[in-house]
Amino acid sequence: MHQIRDVIYRVRQGQSDRQIARDLGVSRLTVKKYRALGEAEGYLAGGVLPTNAELAAAIGSVPPPPRPVSSVAPYREVVEKLLADGVELTAILARLHEDYHYAGSYSSLRRFVHQIQPVTPEVHLRMETGPGEEAQVDFGSVGQLVDLRRGVARLAYVFVMTLCFSRHQYAELVFDQKIATWVGCHRRAFESFGGVPRRIVPDNLKAAVVEASFDNPVLGEAYRRLAQHYGCLISPTRPRTPEHKGKVESGVHYVQRNFMAGQQFADIDVANERLGVWVSDVAGTRHHGTTGQAPLALFHARERAALIPLPAEPFDLLEVRPVKVHQDCHVQIAGSFYSVPWRLVGHTLDAFIGERVVELYQDADLVTTHLRAHAPGEWHTRLEDYPADKAAFLLRTPQRCREIAQRLGPATSQAVETLLSERPLDRLRSVQGILRLEESVGPRRLEAACERALHFGDVRYRRIKDILNAALDQEPIPTSPPPSRVTGERTYTFARPVADFFDRTEAVG
Repeated sequence: MHQIRDVIYRVRQGQSDRQIARDLGVSRLTVKKYRALGEAEGYLAGGVLPTNAELAAAIGSVPPPPRPVSSVAPYREVVEKLLADGVELTAILARLHEDYHYAGSYSSLRRFVHQIQPVTPEVHLRMETGPGEEAQVDFGSVGQLVDLRRGVARLAYVFVMTLCFSRHQYAELVFDQKIATWVGCHRRAFESFGGVPRRIVPDNLKAAVVEASFDNPVLGEAYRRLAQHYGCLISPTRPRTPEHKGKVESGVHYVQRNFMAGQQFADIDVANERLGVWVSDVAGTRHHGTTGQAPLALFHARERAALIPLPAEPFDLLEVRPVKVHQDCHVQIAGSFYSVPWRLVGHTLDAFIGERVVELYQDADLVTTHLRAHAPGEWHTRLEDYPADKAAFLLRTPQRCREIAQRLGPATSQAVETLLSERPLDRLRSVQGILRLEESVGPRRLEAACERALHFGDVRYRRIKDILNAALDQEPIPTSPPPSRVTGERTYTFARPVADFFDRTEAVG
């Protein structure tokens, strides 16, 4: 209609049919046709040019342009039946190839299906936020990168956090999507921005959301605590709706296509170093199609000051996992062992694992805290976590036993020293047993029993216990010395009489 009005206007201005056809790029027959229409309708007399509606009424219905017949048209009934059965287009095309020897392409089939089943475009709302209000986060696969710690190439991912106002972003290459990696990437992203956005929009990956739901998503404990530490809110997207975080989706694709495509790196550390430069020098300075400005410049100009200030200490929690208390009063975390009060043996606790500290909770109650082990196989034990009798046993080292024996009396001290000095047997258990007798008989009786045992030259635990059981400690010690095999002969713990090694008949003969 605009072209017809232009023809009528130019005829009014006195242009010839040849000039009008040349200027508008149409044939002279078309110009002649619309000149005749203008004369018949009185449009050439002057005044206001006719409206589109008036021209449409004067011209009448215009037949649609000729349309070639689709190569799929002969198989329309087959295609409609398969569509009604829920068969996908690729499968329909395969059926047509196999059963009907159809030689057309997938594009031809798709155009034909859109003709018989017109698709109504879905309408989306573009949500724009103010400075510092929202950031979107996601992972994306970037292929294989070398892991120097393992010496092999592994599948890598890029973590991207995009600030929704300025479109400035933080990106980092990692080898997994575990909770510790997820939380650590958030912390480093906040530190790179110099602040925290008020709302974080993640996908429903397991590191962030334990249970994805439209109305009641359940956050992972570590992620929930991170949000509380930094003062922001977590707002997961609805399940299976990636368009709700389209800004970070575009950011991930931008890294994949612009930075990673066609690049080769010696290892992931080199790649991350290059990625940091690329984010600021390339992605940060580009002209963004939506904002019309460079993301980094817009971030410094308007968004950075609107972010929540960083707390004094960075977030330390990396992971939360259930752990069972074993019979040795310890839980095992990453190959290391941490003690727990003995009353919780058999229970399952929640381990809150940080970079420096491990906290163990029973429901909402903090049970104990340990410094985190640096390598597998380390034991972090508090003796007070054992029952009193077990802890006392561990506390009674040889030096501690000597100190206790000196307190009980000289005879007990001498008996203990005699046992601890014996070799090759280790008599520590016997010493601990002797000292434990004091709990049932008292120090006076134990001292008397040890004195009697020393007199007879046998300070073993069994002998001292027999003396106490028979109440011999209350009997006076004989004044005569104990009998010996040979006068003046030294006695040894493992000595045997010489006669034991020879036959008596041979000795007599």
